Amino acid sequence: MAKVIVNTENLTYEEWLEYRKLGIGGSDASVVCGINKYKSPVELWMEKTNQLPYQEAGEAAYWGTQLEAMVRSEFSKRTGIEVKLVKQLLQSEDYPFMQANLDGICEHPESGTCIFEAKTASAYRAAEWENAIPDEYMLQIQHYMSVTGFKGAYVAVLIGGNTFKWKFIERDDEMIAMLINLEADFWEHIKNGTLPPLDGSKACAEFLSERFPTSIPESRITLPDNAAELIVEYDEACEQLNEVTERKQKAENQLKELMGDNEVCTSGDRVIVWKSTNQERFDTKAFRAEHPDLYQKYANKISFRRFSVKAV
Repeated sequence: MAKVIVNTENLTYEEWLEYRKLGIGGSDASVVCGINKYKSPVELWMEKTNQLPYQEAGEAAYWGTQLEAMVRSEFSKRTGIEVKLVKQLLQSEDYPFMQANLDGICEHPESGTCIFEAKTASAYRAAEWENAIPDEYMLQIQHYMSVTGFKGAYVAVLIGGNTFKWKFIERDDEMIAMLINLEADFWEHIKNGTLPPLDGSKACAEFLSERFPTSIPESRITLPDNAAELIVEYDEACEQLNEVTERKQKAENQLKELMGDNEVCTSGDRVIVWKSTNQERFDTKAFRAEHPDLYQKYANKISFRRFSVKAV
């Protein structure tokens, strides 16, 4: 099901990045599906088409790589299952745009050869590992199973530096079929050089702000006809948001009335807290009026673009 593109043992990081541009990897799967919190499909498309450098790995990713050997060793110690390293970049024979860079492989008593994936996680994400694994990692290992043809994967994780867990995940052919369709469509955008559709993710919004940080003063254009549909959609979403916000505030007000002077109340398995809090806030307006020179010396100016839709 898979063939070797290159042996990764002696590859430099820069060389490895170049090979990544030849296809879609497991860590790209959640981006293509639009559920990645840190990268939008448009950013990934620009990376693959050499219009944007790959993002440098952050601290979390760096330490995840450094601790991979320890997680692998602990998994073998606790389970008695040997993990073999795979120092190769693999490619699907059926779908050549799909790549896999595995942490390792091991044996399962019923599923045979399967994938081993090592992860580290912040304590803040512990709840995501209670009865399952985070969605982005599920997509990653199902992507790997598509490339390799394997029927399962062990995922081991060190949470918060002091909690170790592992889970066995079976192959999900329905999810794999969805991934293949989405990734095939995304790869067509890469081959043809056409921008993939923008989504509503925070990552996409941040990308647009970074790509178009400033406006040209007094510049004006007329948008194409399809912009009218987007404006209608925007207006409807704003109306729904206002309705939902009002419903939330109404429920909150009624709960506060029931609580009265009490700080903590319970209802079923829920705890409601309405607690007095004291804060000190700097009076910027008064300081600027009384000490204008000092205010100008220490004031930080920020630049951003404010978005609005209004009638002519």
